Amino acid sequence: MRDSGNTSEIPHAELVGRAAELREDLWKNAAEFDRARRLSDELLARITGAGLTGLLTPRKLGGHETPVRTLLEVCTELGRGCCSTAWVTGVLNVGNFVVSLYPDRTREEVWSGHPDARTALILGAPVRTVEKADGGVRVVGEWPYASGSLHADWVGGLVLADTGTGLQPHMALMPASDVTVRDTWHVVGMRGTGSNTVVADGVFVPAHRLLPYGPLLAGETDGLVPADRPYRNSLTGVFMVGLIGSMIGGASAALDHALTLAPTRRVAGSSYANQADSPAAQLSLAAAATALDTAVLHARRLADSVDGHAAAGENPTVPVRARARMDATHVVQQCRAAVEKIVSAYGSSAFDESNPLQRIWRDVNVGSRHAGFGMGIPELAYGSALVGKDPRALTPML
Repeated sequence: MRDSGNTSEIPHAELVGRAAELREDLWKNAAEFDRARRLSDELLARITGAGLTGLLTPRKLGGHETPVRTLLEVCTELGRGCCSTAWVTGVLNVGNFVVSLYPDRTREEVWSGHPDARTALILGAPVRTVEKADGGVRVVGEWPYASGSLHADWVGGLVLADTGTGLQPHMALMPASDVTVRDTWHVVGMRGTGSNTVVADGVFVPAHRLLPYGPLLAGETDGLVPADRPYRNSLTGVFMVGLIGSMIGGASAALDHALTLAPTRRVAGSSYANQADSPAAQLSLAAAATALDTAVLHARRLADSVDGHAAAGENPTVPVRARARMDATHVVQQCRAAVEKIVSAYGSSAFDESNPLQRIWRDVNVGSRHAGFGMGIPELAYGSALVGKDPRALTPML
């Protein structure tokens, strides 16, 4: 743990390098995380100790307050070792970003004396069982798909509450010690994320830990969030960047693995000495590498757009936010396409349980179908924005 207070600015390259140093150990442990359906506390502590869960935490409260591009590249490096670890790291950073938007009293409560505090954020349907209480509300409900909940100090879940402007969605911030985690995460991929269900049974949430959610999505936080809070009007972009690094890292690791073994792997049913000599394998690997390059380019554009608006103090327009979600969706689709090419070129042994390619294939196929990317909604939203319509009529995630 680091002492609280201002931290010196750590260069982007050093933080990304710290993530790269962890990659080999993550690669060695990824299969165990998959079997256990959770990350190890020891490796999560190392990630936190390297400052990699405090990337978006305010500097004056012990974090780094880095550009979003740093978050992307740190999670990409971690994803080269373990997709689940990178996913959880991204979610915890986004959770801390949202805490940075709360009033100073809340931020001090979370980080004063504990600058490494981690926050899991669940952007699912809001809980409706909320009762008014003296100084706040009392919440009964549950939030599934809570990535990072096994390693969080605080949990943020959506609730419907009336804080003076009628019943509206709010992000309710609760100490992890006040909630329980129910074991519900039984899926074929991204198993190590331990994305179980968080349960609140009459948890009191004071008013200063209720943050209106609509303005965060709509880019309308002026007057609600102080102007010195980076990315305050870019929740969609920051949230997406926190997820896509895992997918890029996983696809990159799959490509590296296939390329390393190509000179020694035979090509069944052919006279080629190995896959490196096979034109068919070369074509598949070229297509995979190009899809991955496309994913990286779109991811960097997304991150740089968020950083550019933050640096200029400008609110991104609705079309820009729609493109941000489309960019992220295209990134994960390209990662999925790359991995499909790789495992097809590799052959059926890619799906042997001892082969890391099958785990990456499962992780990328599950992660790329997160609700933020799925069911054609990002494409519809972006197309709607391109023809001058308001895509927020289709989805609140803008």
